[in-house]
Amino acid sequence: MADLNAIFTAMGDRFNAQAAGSLEAVFQYQIEDGEPWFVAISEGVCQINQGEHDDPSVTLTMASDTLEEVMSGETDGMQAFMTGRIKADGDIMLATRLTSIFPVA
Repeated sequence: MADLNAIFTAMGDRFNAQAAGSLEAVFQYQIEDGEPWFVAISEGVCQINQGEHDDPSVTLTMASDTLEEVMSGETDGMQAFMTGRIKADGDIMLATRLTSIFPVA
């Protein structure tokens, strides 16, 4: 299992406030082999917390290894979604913005 704390910390470090713009959204990550996390973006600020949000905009379900591969750039998020490695529920179009909001180094 991937180190979720390290992955979400790195995600916070890569947050691009300019790309987020005026976005108000909550991305819920349901990790099949780990703890749930959520990323809340509001007024150009990103907050990352372990746990479940009451009202997420979109919920992304995947294994920790898939998350690690997408965050490292090893796997394309859209490709992982199309092949069923990532399941999305809610505002799926929001999920397509993740690559610009959290660009891979």
